[in-house]
Amino acid sequence: MRYENIEKGTFIKRPNRFIAHVLVDGKEEIVHVKNTGRCKEILKEGATVILERASNPNRKTRYSIIAAYKDRLLINIDSQVPNDVIYNVLKEGLLTEFGHPLEVKKEVTYRNSRFDLYCNNQNGVSFIEVKGVTLEEEGKAMFPDAPTERGRKHILEMIQAVEEGYQGYIFFLIQFQGAKYFTPNEKTDPEFAKALRLAKERGVKILAYDSLVTENSIKLNQEIPVIL
Repeated sequence: MRYENIEKGTFIKRPNRFIAHVLVDGKEEIVHVKNTGRCKEILKEGATVILERASNPNRKTRYSIIAAYKDRLLINIDSQVPNDVIYNVLKEGLLTEFGHPLEVKKEVTYRNSRFDLYCNNQNGVSFIEVKGVTLEEEGKAMFPDAPTERGRKHILEMIQAVEEGYQGYIFFLIQFQGAKYFTPNEKTDPEFAKALRLAKERGVKILAYDSLVTENSIKLNQEIPVIL
C-alpha cells in the first residue's frame, strides 16, 4: 500500500485518542491520529512523524499521522492498513499458507461475530482476524499495547468457529521491520495472552509477519516466530 502527499512533522502532544499537535514547517497543526491505541512508546514529544495530507480541503484536520520514528525504527501506526495489506496479498495468492483463494471478502458476519476476512479455497472456508502490531521492545513485537476486551472476545469467537469445522487464523501484522519474534503482551493484558494460548490449543492458527515500511508505503515482508 502506498500513500500520497506525504510530509514530515515533529510531534508535540496528544490531548486525546483522535488528535495530536504536530509542528509542520514551523507551524503548530492539529492533526488526526489514525490509531486509537496508546502508542505512548512511539508518539513522544520531539519524535519525527510522517503525515498524509488530506485530499478533502473541507476536512477539519489537514493531516493524519500514519507513521513515526522510534529512534531509527520507522513504525507505521495506521490502524486501517493491516486489513488492506492482508486482503491484497490473499487476493494475489501470495501467502502460501492459504494457497490461491477462490474468494476473499472483508468484514464477514458469522453467528454473532464479524471477522476481518473470509477466505474460500480448495481446503475450505477460513476466517481471519487481523491485528496490527506497533509495540516494539528490545526487538520483540507485542500486542496489545493496552488491555483489550474486544480483542479477547474475537479470539474466543474464532475458537468457536474452529470447533464448528471452519479454519481459523489470528494474523498479527507487525507494522515495522526486523522484529525477532512476536509474543503477546502478557504484562499489559494477561487475559488476552491466556486466550491466545487457548486458541492455539484448540486449533486456531497463529501467524505473525513483519512489514517493509517506508515513509510512503507498507508491504508484507516475512513470517516471524510466534512465542506464546
